[in-house]
Amino acid sequence: MSSTVDSQEIEKFEKMAQEWWNPNGKFKQLHKFNPNRLLFMRRKICQFFNLDEKSLTPFTNLKIVDIGCGGGLICEPFCKMGGNVTAIDASAINIGIAKSHSDKSELKINYLHSTAEELANKNEQFDVVLALEIIEHVSDIDLFIKSCSQLLKPNGLLFIATLNRTLKSLALAKIGAEYILRWLPIGTHDYKKFVKPSQIFTSASKYQLELTELNGFTYNLLKDSWNESADIDVNYIAILRK
Repeated sequence: MSSTVDSQEIEKFEKMAQEWWNPNGKFKQLHKFNPNRLLFMRRKICQFFNLDEKSLTPFTNLKIVDIGCGGGLICEPFCKMGGNVTAIDASAINIGIAKSHSDKSELKINYLHSTAEELANKNEQFDVVLALEIIEHVSDIDLFIKSCSQLLKPNGLLFIATLNRTLKSLALAKIGAEYILRWLPIGTHDYKKFVKPSQIFTSASKYQLELTELNGFTYNLLKDSWNESADIDVNYIAILRK
């Protein structure tokens, strides 16, 4: 049976798993990045499904799945916004850490040690599918996108966030982030696995997925902040509908 699992990638992140919820640890930049990305996705989901953006829990009645959830940094806020959240990860260690943290916060999140293709084979479907910073770590991009499409209800939204494969991303996201600024352990990312938007679109077109928006996020070194941007050369998020 085909699989999206890359055991070497899983091993790399399992070595850092205890750091997921440490805002000053190895995922420090992810903690800084997430608030902007969450606001962006919240706004887009509310607009698409005609939900009340002023509500504290606008995602009530929405089924959401977070693929490659790591320690749960994204699915916990989505749960707090009212979403019925399922979260999966190919690492049992990540799932254990995520579940322990959500239990302490008394959040009801359905954590599963699973992959996108395994969950898709169970005929589960969701209003929103999140695939954030995961596609550059899988072994089979086409199978991954096919599985995301299977998991998505008709007229649902899929978010794919990743690193573009450009010289700029090599300089900033790989050399700069790992070797110069030391934001991440050296070897965290493999530049050869960075994903051009065209790779996503080629697979998406085969599996009933239509691109609705492509947005970038840029880091301002002087202000130490992340912002939405039209620049997709390094970090980008693709929104697709089924």
